[in-house]
Parts: sequence; structure tokens; C-alpha cells
Amino acid sequence: MGENAEDRTALRISGDDRIHFLQGLVTTDVTALEGRLVYAALLTPQGKYLADFFLTGQDGAVLLDVKTDLCDALLRRLNMYKLRADVAIEKTDLNVQRGLGEPPDGALPDPRHPALGWRLYTRGEGTAPQIDWDAIRVEHCIPESGIELIAEETFILEAGFDRLNGVNHRKGCYVGQEVTARMKHKTELRKGLVTVEIDGAAPPGTDIRAGEKTAGTLFTQSGDHAIAYLRFDRAKGPMQAGDATIRWNG
Repeated sequence: MGENAEDRTALRISGDDRIHFLQGLVTTDVTALEGRLVYAALLTPQGKYLADFFLTGQDGAVLLDVKTDLCDALLRRLNMYKLRADVAIEKTDLNVQRGLGEPPDGALPDPRHPALGWRLYTRGEGTAPQIDWDAIRVEHCIPESGIELIAEETFILEAGFDRLNGVNHRKGCYVGQEVTARMKHKTELRKGLVTVEIDGAAPPGTDIRAGEKTAGTLFTQSGDHAIAYLRFDRAKGPMQAGDATIRWNG
């Protein structure tokens, strides 16, 4: 038994065209989902983040695990793309559980990082949340929907989707693929999410200043570290985010 992920919803995607449909939309290869969990995103045609989620095969369908406050907008977007495909998308009553340590039967490892443990989709009840997931995310610089991942603003390569196994550059076309491929192969990333040291505290979304210039934005904090979005050429020496001092060892 794991913790209830109370802010997640599981969708069920069925129909003969479900794999072909998803393969042409999302950032990850979904051609082999049985017995495994993959991490993926749906992007705008301009290559910007709309939603991230997990996908797995179960009982002849695909389960999609998404943050609840993104669910309705994602459903509308998927139905817009469905057209005449043999695909049905519906919310389920499955509970999303997650945990660390020995996984229960049916649980699958979180594909983003081993430190994130496992996820399970079940009608059983889990326990109340106890694990400090923010501390794990900050340590390994793992972005969260609605915090570091901002709809219609974030570029997934700047958010680290390469190292999180959230994008496959060899799978072929998907929505936003052209911009993502150009960023991968033709440019050097000059901005992105990193873990920084922080002395003090400031609200998520606070600008980070390097002298008179804006160097980035502060996000999730845990102890004396935080996730920040930085412009690398300006992130030199001590920086300020409100009353907090920021240092990056990049």
C-alpha cells in the first residue's frame, strides 16, 4: 500500500486506434506500454508545454495519470485531436498511489528518477501523504506541473525532459516536435531549471536578480536548496530573490 496521490486523476483511453493516436501527439514512444510506465507531455504546436502525465497499458487500454487541475483541459485537447479515430477517453475511479521502498504487486517504477519510487493504479485506498516529495524533487531537480512547468510557457528541454525520460528524439512526429528537435540539435540551451543553494526564503515565482539584471525565477524550496529557472550567462556569483541569497554551482 502506498500514499494516496490526492491531486491526480487516472483517465482510460480505449479503442483500436489508441496507440496510433497517442504516438502522434505525445513526446514519448508509446508503442510498448504493457507492464511499463512512461512519462510524456503534450505540447502546443509551438513546442510549449501544456500537460505532463504518465502512461501505461492495462486490460487492453491505456491509463493516463495526470494532475487533476490539468485533467479537464487535457481531455478537451485530446478530444479535439481525436477526429474520427477509434478512441474513447473517460475518467476512471482508480486511485493513484505512490511510494518508496519495496513496491506492492502491480506497482511500476516512476520513469523520471529512481528516487521517486513507484506508482500504482488501484481501487484500494492508500495512506495519507507523509513523504516529503518536494525534498526529493529539489534534490534531483524534478519539475512539477503548475509550479516549474507552466502551461504555454515552458519548453520541455529547458525543464530537463531529456534526463527525465520524457522525450524521445527518434520516435517521429508529434505535436510540437519540430521546435523541440530544433532546440535539441541546432541550439545550445542558455536557460533552464537547476537546483540552487538558498539562504533565506522567498515565494515561488520571485525574480532572481544578478545585480541590476534579472537572472531567473525561484520555484520550489526545501531546506537550503531550491529549484530555479536561470539564464546561465547571468547566473554568476551570489544572486538575490527577494530577501534570499541564491548561489548556483553550474
